[in-house]
Amino acid sequence: MNTKALFAALVALFVLVPLVPGLIYPIFVMKVMAYGLFACAFNLLLGFTGLVSFAHAAFLGTAGYVTGALMIRFGAHPLGVPAAFLAGVAASALVGFAIGGLAIRRRGIYFAMITLALSQIVYFLAVQFRWTGGEDGLQGIPRGTLLGLVDLSSDTAMYYVALALFAAGFLFIDRVVHSPFGQILQAVRDNEARAVSLGYDASRFQLLAFVLSAALAGYAGALKALVFGLVSLNDVSLHTSTEVVLMTLLGGVGTLFGPLVGAALVVGLQNYLATIGDLVTVVIGLIFILCVSFFRRGVVGEWLHWRHRRAARAARPLPEAEHPPVAKAA
Repeated sequence: MNTKALFAALVALFVLVPLVPGLIYPIFVMKVMAYGLFACAFNLLLGFTGLVSFAHAAFLGTAGYVTGALMIRFGAHPLGVPAAFLAGVAASALVGFAIGGLAIRRRGIYFAMITLALSQIVYFLAVQFRWTGGEDGLQGIPRGTLLGLVDLSSDTAMYYVALALFAAGFLFIDRVVHSPFGQILQAVRDNEARAVSLGYDASRFQLLAFVLSAALAGYAGALKALVFGLVSLNDVSLHTSTEVVLMTLLGGVGTLFGPLVGAALVVGLQNYLATIGDLVTVVIGLIFILCVSFFRRGVVGEWLHWRHRRAARAARPLPEAEHPPVAKAA
């Protein structure tokens, strides 16, 4: 089954969720979709360019704050929802361009540390600015009415709009990964010197990937702000940046579905083990240790590796003993 068919089956299952609210809570699925997109955006950078960023919470939170602030002021306007959503994505892309432009000429741990330092500046600004609500964050963000036609205050309507945004975001990432641009990113990741020798400006392509990843993280942040009507300091904190690393590694770096699986596992554990309080962090930490110790490719990565080994074994010619020569006719 190819990627698009598998994703179509997943979306078909998601379509049925509001019909069985007693089985799976739609709000929980919307949270999985938002964090799944967030992890996919991070994976676009880590999995297909090899760059480790600790700034992605800054992009998620920036889009959330901008979308939330605009919805509070202009949410009643028929164009309020799309305008606030797009403004949030644009703001995260601008922050991504600023951070990426400063960090992209460094590699490895130095790149990661620069993104970490700059994300802390964004966190500081989120605390200081009045329009972000400071330590209280933005609460009571209205969902508004989409184009004056769809009242998003209904959880069911919000769910299907969120599903459409989720599907559009995932298919866009799939298109980017399989485009010539995505192939160049993977060539730069695998052998930057060779890509440069072929005439590609590696830094320029990596900066484009960084900004694109930041915009997609903002896409997830704007969706999360609309769904939950809340943006908090946790959205721009280092904790969220490390959490998306965990989601991506747990599901499988460099795979399309891995970040979705990782996000579902982490959000599911946080949701269903909430009764044990802070111990859920210990449980997730132990799972992460098991992951990096015994299946470093992540859940989806190990599954794909097993399928490739099985296909290779099936294609291998059988030993000669199992193919006895045919006796010549007398």
